[in-house]
Amino acid sequence: MKRRSLISAACALGVLATPLAWGQEEYPKQYIRWVVPYPAGGGTDNLARAVAESMRNGLQQQLLIDNRPGASTNIGAEMVARAKPDGYTVMSADNAVLAFNEHLFKSLRYSPEKDFSYIGAIGRFPLALVVTPNFPAKNFAEFMAYVKANPDTVSYASAGNGSPHHLAMELFKNRTGLKLTHIPYKGAAPAMQDIMAGQVGAMFLDLASGLPIVQTGKVRALAIASPKRSSVMPQLPTLDELGVKDAEVFAFQGMLGPAGIPEPIVTRLNAELRKTMADPKVLKKFTDFGFEPLLLSPQEFKKLARSESARWGQVIRDSHIALD
Repeated sequence: MKRRSLISAACALGVLATPLAWGQEEYPKQYIRWVVPYPAGGGTDNLARAVAESMRNGLQQQLLIDNRPGASTNIGAEMVARAKPDGYTVMSADNAVLAFNEHLFKSLRYSPEKDFSYIGAIGRFPLALVVTPNFPAKNFAEFMAYVKANPDTVSYASAGNGSPHHLAMELFKNRTGLKLTHIPYKGAAPAMQDIMAGQVGAMFLDLASGLPIVQTGKVRALAIASPKRSSVMPQLPTLDELGVKDAEVFAFQGMLGPAGIPEPIVTRLNAELRKTMADPKVLKKFTDFGFEPLLLSPQEFKKLARSESARWGQVIRDSHIALD
């Protein structure tokens, strides 16, 4: 009777509800599926696998990568938005999912603001303006002069319509008044191949995938689109230093789940993600490629994503870009 009375009193106070059902000590009880909306072997996939491997130690469960590429990340994003919000389905989310697609697609079947639980940021990496090795201009000032003197004759590559590489150049064109011709590719790899071969003149290249070809001289970097110089390429000036204001561009990565994941689970995943991104071994692996970890709370991550969405929405409208 005494035990029953204590349980009744506890229930009346509401103390047995969430902690026992969703307590961090009980989660996770099985593997976690990590959806990557890109093919295996790419930068996002490699990043997710490295982070998942490190997080496994703290969570004491496997995080299994599930590649679901297609439709500019929409296939993977829609699947996760519809998943059960129990903490056993998460995904890699980047600029496309969180900032671009709601402005590029009229019929998007998920809302970045309403249909996801924001778990935490992973990090970001800047993009650099590069040219093919045989480009007539040897530095940024010469590049500006050459493109102004030859409007619409210089082509630039991107990883595809609506990619960070594409929109970075559109922002740059908007800020400088330059006129260049866009050549979209199906991914960053073929775009890099053609700029190394001299088939296209310029590109905004993310350092995560492009740093090796910059360092070996296979392309020539002219400037970096970040607020400060890169630690891996400190000799490279920023666009701001060169007089191009408000042209910061970075590709960012984070972790999402379907809307409605209980807060204790979100807190647990965020803590393990932050622990991983602060690990010296993991940190060195990423910073060697110019990647900047972002140790943000779920609320801070969502604030960053919504801010980027507003900023890039204006660029997309000004550039009249649509993917459907």
